[in-house]
Amino acid sequence: MAASDHPEEIPEDTRKSAEDRKAASALANLNAEPSPQGNGNVDQAAVSAAMKKLGGGKGGVSLPIRGNVKIEQADVALLVEQLDLAKGKATELLKSNDGNAVKALRAFVQGNV
Repeated sequence: MAASDHPEEIPEDTRKSAEDRKAASALANLNAEPSPQGNGNVDQAAVSAAMKKLGGGKGGVSLPIRGNVKIEQADVALLVEQLDLAKGKATELLKSNDGNAVKALRAFVQGNV
């Protein structure tokens, strides 16, 4: 009688699906030490190109600051409290949005900062 004739005789490990084995292997590797096989070399040109696409350049994001824009201190306090920004950054954000707190909040949430 072959082992394939009786499913109850097949070891449990062989009955598991490939996905189960893959998941178990991934879980086992979570706490494992990083393998020294990786040489640590990174393609700097590829990293630079990816960062430029993401907008992660060294200069950072500069907001267009307009001239004499009246900024209400209550609006600055609102942005500081709600967006957890520094007072200077909140003021800069308001100036770049014509002193309009609603526009500043929307710009911050949409990532236009």
